Amino acid sequence: MAMAASNLSCIASGVVIPSSTTISSSSSRLSSLAFFPKNSNSISRSSRLVIRAAASDEAAPPPPAAAPAAATAEEPKPKPAPIGPKRGAKVKILRKESYWYKDVGSVVTVDQDPNTRYPVVVRFNKVNYASVSTNNYALDEIEEVA
Repeated sequence: MAMAASNLSCIASGVVIPSSTTISSSSSRLSSLAFFPKNSNSISRSSRLVIRAAASDEAAPPPPAAAPAAATAEEPKPKPAPIGPKRGAKVKILRKESYWYKDVGSVVTVDQDPNTRYPVVVRFNKVNYASVSTNNYALDEIEEVA
C-alpha cells in the first residue's frame, strides 16, 4: 500500500523521495521530501517545495519557566494624568495666523500621545473660508476660559 501511495504521489506531484531515504543535515533528519509544482495554467512558473521532518529521538527542550505568580500580582502602574483641557471645555485661540485667533471654541478631543505636535481638536461655531469648523492646536496655542 505504501508503494502504491508513493507511486500515486509521484504521478500527481512530480518528485517524491521515498520515506526509506533520509536526507541528513547538521541539525535535523528528514523522512520524506515532496516537490509540488504549481498549477500549469498559472502565469508564474515558481514551484512549491514541501518538507516533512521526521520525529526526533531526542526529547524536546522544556518550555521556558513561567513568571512567578507573585510578580504578576503586583499593582498595575497608575495611569498618567491626562494632558490638555477636558473634552467640551471652552478654549481661546492664541495662534496669531489662525482664522479663529482670539475666538472661543470647544474642545472635541485631546490626543494623549506626548509626541503629537497638535493634540487638541477644537470646534468653532463659525466656519472659515474653506467651510471648515474644526482645527488642531498645540497645548501652548490655546488658553482655557471659564
